[in-house]
Amino acid sequence: MRRYIIGIDEVGRGALAGPVAVSAVCMPRELRIRNQELGTLKDSKKLTARQRERWEKYIKKHSKISFASARVYPRGVERLNIARAANLAALRAYRKVIGNWKLVIGNCAVRLDGGLYLGNGVQPKNAKTVIKGDEKFTAVKLASIVAKVSRDRYMAKLHKKHPQYGFAAHKGYGTRAHVAALREFGTSPVHRLTFLKKYFTVLASSKLQISNHK
Repeated sequence: MRRYIIGIDEVGRGALAGPVAVSAVCMPRELRIRNQELGTLKDSKKLTARQRERWEKYIKKHSKISFASARVYPRGVERLNIARAANLAALRAYRKVIGNWKLVIGNCAVRLDGGLYLGNGVQPKNAKTVIKGDEKFTAVKLASIVAKVSRDRYMAKLHKKHPQYGFAAHKGYGTRAHVAALREFGTSPVHRLTFLKKYFTVLASSKLQISNHK
C-alpha cells in the first residue's frame, strides 16, 4: 500500500488568454478531510469563488497537506499545443511536490484528472489518469481548487496590466464581454493567437455559442 496520494488537476485549458495552470496536492492516503465550516469538499467548478478561497486557505494551513503549482504561458501553449503544455505543467507540479516533501516516489500513488498526463512520454507505474478524477479523489479535488485560485489571482494581475479586456471577470475565457473587447481592441501579448484564430473561424462559420464561464 502506498502511503501517500498525489492528486493533480488543471485549469485554463480552454481559455483564449493567460496560462494553463496545474496543481499537485500530496496527502497521506488515510487522511480524511472534514470541516463543518467549509461544508462538503467539491471540485472547484462546483464551488463559489469565496468557497474556493476558504478551501485554499485551509489547504495552505494543513500540516499534512503539501501542494505545488506550475504554469505554461501563452507562447508555450502555442509552441507545444494545449495538451502537451498541460502535461508539461503537470510534470513540473508533480516534481515540485515530490521535492517539497522529499518523498520516495514508490510511496506515492498519483491520480490525474481525465485528459491530463505526466509529461508526454510513458507515465510512471504509480500514476494513473482517471476520468472525472476531480469527483472521485479528495487529493484531485483539492488540486483543482489550488489550481483555480492560483490562476484566477494571476488573471486578476493581468487585468491591471490590460484592463480593457476584463480578465478579472472572465479569467480569459470566451465570454461575450471578452469577445467584444477583442473586436474593439485587438489582441494582447497574453492572448493565445492560435486559439483565437480557430475560435473566431468556428464562431463565424457555425455561430458558436459564446461561453458564459466565470
